[in-house]
Amino acid sequence: MERCDVLVVGGGPAGSTCAWRLRRAGLNVRVLDRARFPRDKLCAGWVTPQVLESLQLDVEDYRRGRVFQPILGFRTSLIDGPEVRTSYASAVSYGIRRWEFDAYLLERSGAALRQGDAARLRRDGGDWVVDEAIRTPLLVGAGGHFCPVARALGGAGGVQAVVAQEAEFRLDGAQDRACPVDPQAPELYFCGDLEGYGWCFRKGDYLNVGFGRRDGRGFPAHVREFWSFLERAGKVPRGTPFPWRGHAYRVQGTGAPRVVADGVVLVGDAAGLAYAESGEGIRPAVESGLLAAEAILAAGGRRQEADLAPYRQALGARFGLAPPRRRGPAPPAAWRDWAGRRLLAVPWFARHVLLDRWFLHRRQPPLRPA
Repeated sequence: MERCDVLVVGGGPAGSTCAWRLRRAGLNVRVLDRARFPRDKLCAGWVTPQVLESLQLDVEDYRRGRVFQPILGFRTSLIDGPEVRTSYASAVSYGIRRWEFDAYLLERSGAALRQGDAARLRRDGGDWVVDEAIRTPLLVGAGGHFCPVARALGGAGGVQAVVAQEAEFRLDGAQDRACPVDPQAPELYFCGDLEGYGWCFRKGDYLNVGFGRRDGRGFPAHVREFWSFLERAGKVPRGTPFPWRGHAYRVQGTGAPRVVADGVVLVGDAAGLAYAESGEGIRPAVESGLLAAEAILAAGGRRQEADLAPYRQALGARFGLAPPRRRGPAPPAAWRDWAGRRLLAVPWFARHVLLDRWFLHRRQPPLRPA
């Protein structure tokens, strides 16, 4: 049976970042994922300069043969509402394709990989035995919303998740010439009740289109309405079948599972760390991976919950997490629609609140690895 100091279950940005930091410190780390990389992963996919700094990413090396689309602005509006264009003097983010980005980070981590296995877990004394093939004293759960390690800790017990559907496809020559979407300015379209939004983002030769909502009721109808709007606006080719894919995830403040237990830490979407306002999860994934690694190293080989508890505290300090509160009665739909139409049409609000604060988190400095 293989042995390792730490087994990371999930090879996405949270898991690969944690593995990378632990490997740099000299630990024997393995990464297990049921997919084989590079694997198909749909995501609007943009990373801010703060993320690049936290990852210490060699940008010149990364962009060779990969999509790395500078973002210099955004177009924001309600669906079928007046548009606000926000421009920046320099790139505030970069569009990436997740199948390229995730594979690059995983390879860079230097961890031994075990791909294609399902992560069946059992306790044996003070160790975890995984797939009857790997023995380890410590698991890092990085397998997203359906992470088997998170399930072993009891999951999230009926917590409502954000639901989303999206598609990413390559534009042929005629579609490329006809597409009005500016690659340097992703387009964000919000629902009147502000409970969800859609997007249209052109990354090189690829167009990514998606829609997500915190309230999943009537979700298929919302998606159809959004797609019909995009067709009417000429943003997507009419009558072309697109491979819609669905996924779900929790956001901060919705009652994520325990993030620490004896011999276990959870990171990224497995810990429910996506930003509540935007649903963006890459930066919280990367930062939680780094924070988990630092807590593991500081524990000095000890693996009890009390030894790993500083990770939970570090998450709270970094993301301002508080115990989930019960949501009171929602304001009337008509009031929310009125407020949304007024606020989203104000350029100051679009720049300083919607984009700088909720989507880009520009005021929060990068988390630098030790």
